[in-house]
Amino acid sequence: MRRSMRPGPASRPFAARRRVPGNLPAELTRFVGRDAELAALAVHLESARLVTLTGVGGVGKTRLATQAAAILQDRFCDGVWLVELAALRHGHLLDHAVAEALGLADHTGRPPRAALRGHLAGRELLLVLDGYEHLVDDCAELTADLLRRAPGLRVLAAGRRPLGLAGEQNLPLPPMNGPDAARLFRDRAAAVLPGFTADADDEATVTELCRRLDGIPLALELAAGRLRALSPGQVLHRLDDRFRLLTGGTREAPPRHQTLRTTIGWSHELCTPAERLLWARLSAFAGQFDLDAAEYVCSGPGLPADELLDVLEELVAQSVVVREETPAGLRYRMLDTVREYGAGWLEATGDIERLRRRHRDWYVGLATWCELDWFSPRQAEVAARIECELPNLRVALEYSLDSSGDAHLGQYLAGTLWFYWVGCGRLSEGRHWLARSLELDGEHDDARLKALWVAGYVAVLQGDTVGAMGALQECDVEAERAGNATAAAYAVHRTGCLALVGDDMPRAELLLRDALGRYREIGELNSNVLMGQVELAMAVAFQGDLAQAVRLCEDVRQVCDDHGERWTLAYALFVLAYAAWSRGEAARARALLAECLAIDHVFHDLLGAVLAIELLALVTLGEGDADEAALLQGAAGRIWPSVGLPLFGSRFFNQPHRLCEEQAREALGAERYERRVATGALLDLDAAVARVLDGGGSTRPDGSVPGPRATAPQRRPDNDEPAASPTTKGGETAG
Repeated sequence: MRRSMRPGPASRPFAARRRVPGNLPAELTRFVGRDAELAALAVHLESARLVTLTGVGGVGKTRLATQAAAILQDRFCDGVWLVELAALRHGHLLDHAVAEALGLADHTGRPPRAALRGHLAGRELLLVLDGYEHLVDDCAELTADLLRRAPGLRVLAAGRRPLGLAGEQNLPLPPMNGPDAARLFRDRAAAVLPGFTADADDEATVTELCRRLDGIPLALELAAGRLRALSPGQVLHRLDDRFRLLTGGTREAPPRHQTLRTTIGWSHELCTPAERLLWARLSAFAGQFDLDAAEYVCSGPGLPADELLDVLEELVAQSVVVREETPAGLRYRMLDTVREYGAGWLEATGDIERLRRRHRDWYVGLATWCELDWFSPRQAEVAARIECELPNLRVALEYSLDSSGDAHLGQYLAGTLWFYWVGCGRLSEGRHWLARSLELDGEHDDARLKALWVAGYVAVLQGDTVGAMGALQECDVEAERAGNATAAAYAVHRTGCLALVGDDMPRAELLLRDALGRYREIGELNSNVLMGQVELAMAVAFQGDLAQAVRLCEDVRQVCDDHGERWTLAYALFVLAYAAWSRGEAARARALLAECLAIDHVFHDLLGAVLAIELLALVTLGEGDADEAALLQGAAGRIWPSVGLPLFGSRFFNQPHRLCEEQAREALGAERYERRVATGALLDLDAAVARVLDGGGSTRPDGSVPGPRATAPQRRPDNDEPAASPTTKGGETAG
């Protein structure tokens, strides 16, 4: 950490004066973690004369400020002085409190402000103001005055909001990161139970406990104190009532830090009625939210929509709400502990049902918009947005499925999110919500029919033939009864997909052509429709008509380019890559698969990614690098359990994998092949994609360069399938 501090201009003549130690207290417990924050404070204090350290109650502002001050105190010849303001109730006593902390005895009858100015004018010192948030206006005025009169003065202020002065550098203090939080908990636990150590099970419990407590140091210390009577697992189990559990701070702690409730309640007391009302209403959100959502959900009696932004801005300033930049844009968030405190107040207002209903309605509308926008150049933005909103969408789904008369909204929401379940690696969760929604009688045919075909789609991709057939047959029958041509078309489409992964290629072709004809009749054009054409290309490719498969996918490619669609494009590229490989064009196949994999990775489409990696392994083998091919097979093998039945249990889809394994085993020997597969299984998706896209596997383990592929593997004489079936995961399979 940087320790040098430039002295103020007026302080240089005093550089030789005897150092004054100041009044920092000796700490009774070990300081844990926060290395990055300590370094940042040192940098800020070197470049600015006023630094504010802000954060929610209990996040460790006081301890970090005094630790940084202690480290830097040898840079201030007139010492480091701590002024504790939390107990000071009246602003007119502020000057007296600072003078008292500085040990300033003045009997001249001058006002204390004048005495402070005179005392500080020729000195070089660091003044640490702690807990000023309830006196922010008075503290800001005093700080500005003293900084103007004392060039050698620097101020480090720790509170729940900035002072709002010119030249102020604010350092928002986040909760502790996971490793530091766990270290702090273990350290404080050892103080309560000498010799405390966490075994493997306890380590997992401690990690989860730290996560549930948001990494707030005060909460972690109070939780560690409970180990006198409870095990870590029992503490974790009781966190649903954290404010009742986390009490009993140490005797020397200030009153506001004796319990978690009083710490958060101190912030609540500093809020205006409008701020308290918004705090309570924001507790309806889970995780992050944006301004539009807050304005819709939280406006109402006592809080007009056009005033909400100003109130929200104040909650951000007071560290009740955290402002975050995300891939989906500017977002806001409350720590779980802060949110839970607000939830208690929301329940007391009797307004909780209205807020939960408005919350649900907002996210149903959001999902509807995102489904429409999925087929557009904003596809990646939609994926990022839904990823950010997933906690809120789960709350909306739960509320709809638990509310009498709202089952149809749960079915609609679960079905509308098909693009996320299928396209962004969430098949298992999607299956969960769809199954729950279909257990209920929604009394709205359209919503139920949509949930049925989406459930069938997800089941197809997971390799669950029975589940898929049941959902799709019900959808088909009920759609015909209700006269819902759209649902009927999707049921036929997904049944064709089921035939595709079930190795019935003629039936798959027939059904997929039927579905595409139905889509044309009703004017349907979206990612699903294009995926149906990709799946048709797979079916004809598996029957040996590569030329027709290429024509179909080139047409899809053109439409995708016209509409900015990327997700379906990845599957079209996969089929084109298979065709290129079959023609012996290894370089083109690799280029197409690299583009395909890059797109799949953006969307976190596990199915598309693993299919691309499987085919890349075969391409790599054909290029002469059996080591790298085996490694890629190992990487694919790690991904498949997160998707479903590997390669759908299909002999067509499995053909590239089987061919690659047979030839790699022959080239490497069984033992070396298994070692390379095991090595590949250590790679997560990010590492596997980086290896492919960054050329990480361009050389063999022994350093030799792989030779070129001479000829493409030929069709096996005992098999009428292509030597490597396009591990295509088209359409449904693709998600």
